[in-house]
Formats: sequence, C-alpha cells, structure tokens
Amino acid sequence: MTFDPFKVLVASLWLVSFGLLAKDKNIEQESWQRYFDAYQATGTVVILDSRTGVNKRWVYNPSRAKKAYSPASTFKIPHSLFALDAGLVKDEFQVFTWDGVKQSYSLHNQDQNLRSAMRHSAVWVYDAFAKQLGYEKSLRYLQKLQYGNSDPQTEQGSYWIEGNLAISAQQQIDFLAQLHKNKLPFKIEHQLLVKDLLVNEAGSYQGNDWILRAKTGWQGKYGWWVGWVEWPDGAVYFALNIDTPNRGKDLFKRKAIVKDILRAINALPEVAI
Repeated sequence: MTFDPFKVLVASLWLVSFGLLAKDKNIEQESWQRYFDAYQATGTVVILDSRTGVNKRWVYNPSRAKKAYSPASTFKIPHSLFALDAGLVKDEFQVFTWDGVKQSYSLHNQDQNLRSAMRHSAVWVYDAFAKQLGYEKSLRYLQKLQYGNSDPQTEQGSYWIEGNLAISAQQQIDFLAQLHKNKLPFKIEHQLLVKDLLVNEAGSYQGNDWILRAKTGWQGKYGWWVGWVEWPDGAVYFALNIDTPNRGKDLFKRKAIVKDILRAINALPEVAI
C-alpha cells in the first residue's frame, strides 16, 4: 500500500471541516417543554455548552429560535460598545444627569452611570446615545457587528424596542460567544468593561469558581434573558425569549426557566439565586 500525502491532506481537511460543522450542530430538546409548561410560558431557548472544548448547541422550539425579534434591552450590550467606541462615555463612572422626565420605574428617575444604566435598563441613557450617534453611525456600527438584521430604522421610539431592529435567539448566542472571547470588532478594553457590567452572580462550587453574566430585555409582548455562565473548563451560553401576555407578571419566568435548565445540565449551582 503506497502513501499518498495529497490524499491524506484532503482527508484531514475534510475531517477538520466536518468537525467544525458538527460541533455546533443543533440538538433539539423537545423534553425542555416541561420547563416552559411549569411556568405556563411559550417561547424558545438556545443553550451552547462549550465546556470541555466540545460545543453542544441545544435548542427548544427551533423554528422560533431562528425567528428575529426586537432585542429590547438586551441591545444595551452592543449599544454600550458603540457608545464607548464613539467616545460618548469614558468609563463606568461617568455620570449622566437625569433629565427630570418621570419614568414608570422609579430607579430610572435619577442620575445614572453606565453600570447603573445597564443594571436598571435605563432606556433614557441609551436614547441619548442613539441621538448622539445618529442614524448613519448607528447603521455602520450594526453592520460592522453584523448584529441581527442591522436595521436601526424606527417611526417612533427606540429602534431596538419599537423599531425595525431584530435578532433571533440563535444570533444572540453567536454574538455572546464572540463577546466572551473578546473577538468583536471593538477594543478589547471596551469588551472587558461591558462584560464586567453584565455580572449578575458569582460564586464557587466544589472548588470551581463561576460567574453568571446576563441581560434581560422586554419589548412588552415578549421578553428576553441572554448571557452565559463561565466555568474553568468553558462557558455555557443561553438565549431565551418568551411571550408575556400578562406583561409584568410574566417577567420572572425568563430567569426561572433558564436557571432550571442550567441546573439540569449542571451549568449552574443549586445555590445560585
């Protein structure tokens, strides 16, 4: 039997390309419907588990996971990168003076910095960013990032809530994975800062430190929770959206469903609140 280096090279390249495709293949999880049924919720969730170096992408309700929705306040993640890059904000300590316009959420009715604006989803801070950036610059940033449909048009209101901008749960996962790895087309220090703003919880479990970074979003008719849990052997990314027919009464379900699933796959300790 003769050794043919060309055939070996071709076979190796095929195996590598197949591996790159196969490692991120969607694995449908119909059984996860029970987590949605437990809260009488309708929606989708995508989980990308990169622990041990092998990506496993699980999805419940795959047709909805591919459908694009307004990102609502989950857009504060890339929007913060835009503002930092454009020099609209220097750091997380810069104060934005409240304009005095009363909002329904009391924590919005006060001065904010980037950290509090992210934590409390202070839309007025990001409306100011959008106004300062303008349509053309916002469009260029969206296209540079290839974020969802990259469309910042709106007839009225915030383009990421009432406007045309839309992104799917699958696309949210891809965006989050790039941010986690500092591979977005923005300065690394800005990506590190935004990730720091996203810290929700952290702890240690059986000698392993973990960090939960995430952001909620609510358009009115549906809500999001997107983010990831960092472990020493890799991250577990998640993106959930659900319908919210009962409006505010449904919002707790976003985190509850995701946390139940993360605990079921040993991606979040039982003690996490």
